[in-house]
Amino acid sequence: MNKPTTNGAFFAVTAYFIWGVLPVYFKQLQSIPATEILSHRIIWSFLLTIIIILLLNKREALMIALRSKATRWALLLSTTLIGFNWGLYIWSVNSNHILDASLGYYINPLINILLGMLFFRERLDRVRAVATALCIFAVILEVVQFGRLPWIALLLASSFAIYGLVRKKLGVDSFSGMAMETGLMLPVAIGYLLWSTTPSSNLLDNNLWTNSLLLAAGPVTMIPLICFATAANRISLSSLGFFQYISPSCMFLLAVLVYDEPIQPEKMATFGLIWLALLILSIDSVRKYRQSRIS
Repeated sequence: MNKPTTNGAFFAVTAYFIWGVLPVYFKQLQSIPATEILSHRIIWSFLLTIIIILLLNKREALMIALRSKATRWALLLSTTLIGFNWGLYIWSVNSNHILDASLGYYINPLINILLGMLFFRERLDRVRAVATALCIFAVILEVVQFGRLPWIALLLASSFAIYGLVRKKLGVDSFSGMAMETGLMLPVAIGYLLWSTTPSSNLLDNNLWTNSLLLAAGPVTMIPLICFATAANRISLSSLGFFQYISPSCMFLLAVLVYDEPIQPEKMATFGLIWLALLILSIDSVRKYRQSRIS
């Protein structure tokens, strides 16, 4: 393995691992409302993104994106999606639904397959058809066993998948897109904190530890994104896809081993079907990768 590929794999593992252990960070802020944490994540991510753009001299790319009316409208949609996804994720972690969030990010690649078929006319071959059918059966099994849809998992998976679809269509670089998305949400975030009456909404009333955690919302958002962008430039997207299961796996282990979320045998059946679907996809991806190397 050459050096750029090795470095790319390192950055990919780092990005997905950080995303996987983010519940540990958000659990430290469990006493603060999810909407308030989300507001801080937006504000400090925006400021940090602007600093990164200035340091990397990417102002021209940002200005090009800002001048495009079509880009601005599309980014309004992606902003809504990522804001919703972030807020639901924070709420699910701090409401002891990490297992549901984990299931959502396991389902995400399968939702991507369906979106690829619908919007890019990608052919649903036999392997993908089987994997998709297993995912659908897992959701049906969840409904039958618990009498409800796994709505947290489905909303997290679908919102993030559609967000990725919109961003792929746009072709805007990560930092310009993040700057515009957090910039659009910035007035709402600031307004919420100004009008909020919660004890923690005024930073002057908080202790140093709480304020440090709130300000860290920017770095914990941007550091894995930077690692992901670096990895994407050094290894293929198909190779990058092999690392995406690190995040939900870390979340699953945290939920069960650290935060003692109950996992019934019936729930394990749902996870088992999703894991089987992802295993089938992974084996098929390895097979195709090897064939491409030979040819």
